[in-house]
Amino acid sequence: MRIYPLVFKHVFTKMDPEKAHHFAFDAIKLAQRVGLSKLTRKFFAPDPKLRRTVMGIDFPSPFGLAAGFDKGATGILALSDIGFGHVEIGTVTGQAQPGNPTPRLFRLVEDRAVINRMGFNNEGAEVVAARVATARQQLKADYRRHRPVVGVNIGKTKLVELEDAVGDYLESTRQLANHADYLVVNVSSPNTPGLRLLQSVDSLRPLLEQVGAKADAVAGRHVPLLVKIAPDLSDEDVADVARLAIELELDGIIATNTTIGREGLASDSARVEDIGAGGLSGAPLKERSLQVLRQLRELVPAEMAIISVGGVSDAKDVKQRLDAGADLVQGYTAFLYEGPFWARNINRELAQML
Repeated sequence: MRIYPLVFKHVFTKMDPEKAHHFAFDAIKLAQRVGLSKLTRKFFAPDPKLRRTVMGIDFPSPFGLAAGFDKGATGILALSDIGFGHVEIGTVTGQAQPGNPTPRLFRLVEDRAVINRMGFNNEGAEVVAARVATARQQLKADYRRHRPVVGVNIGKTKLVELEDAVGDYLESTRQLANHADYLVVNVSSPNTPGLRLLQSVDSLRPLLEQVGAKADAVAGRHVPLLVKIAPDLSDEDVADVARLAIELELDGIIATNTTIGREGLASDSARVEDIGAGGLSGAPLKERSLQVLRQLRELVPAEMAIISVGGVSDAKDVKQRLDAGADLVQGYTAFLYEGPFWARNINRELAQML
């Protein structure tokens, strides 16, 4: 019998979703701090057959944790110890900010989905950079060559005007690039006013050019650079981003972020309307995320990485994304519903499938 679904049903669903998230995350981090996760590391470790090299980086598994779960880089070691092949932290902004007013996280249990309007709440690039540096060094010591990978996702500070956005991203890049295995420019969250306007090619080109140049200069090496796009882009806009990624020789694209759409939900429509604005993630995003993946794979060269995220729940979903051309796959929302054995179970079943 699986214990976590019972805990979720009888404990977490009776708690405010954001408080439940912090409670569960704190429990995972506590296990790491007291040494329990070190003792169980082999139990959670991905099968060696899952190892792959993407963007010149060795990943112990193609399955990782998407940005949004660990915004402040406080649990990289703990999350690595429970089986994620990579942990993408953030979104981190140039300046610390509290995010949007609470409540700002809502469950749609019937849809195995979540609506959030967190608003990039984080302690700012300087504080987060120190944590990433420490965690990455510890991962090298604990895992040596086949360590979990640390990605860093950066976004725009809310109070920074759109015309000053490039400078804000560059500040995050200056602080974080040297500590990132790869860097992601997030222009697709619906929860920062005006942010998605940066997805237009004219705005995106100078942003990506300057962030890429700054990252390599700061780190003294090439830092793989990716852009994360929204599922709400039209197919034509997706193609425009793909062409720009080829032109700028980006290392990859992450597809997709949360959606502002609410179509086809099983949850009570009045409740969904009452929740209001925010990005929807989870199972309802599966088909659109898969469509964008397939479109991108046809447009970009094989050497350009695609990380597929959105509606991934189990090993079958991961394999479907890999078969459709994804180099790596990420999940997040199902983690809230499945619990701490989720990554391990996916890795184990995926190894059997492969």
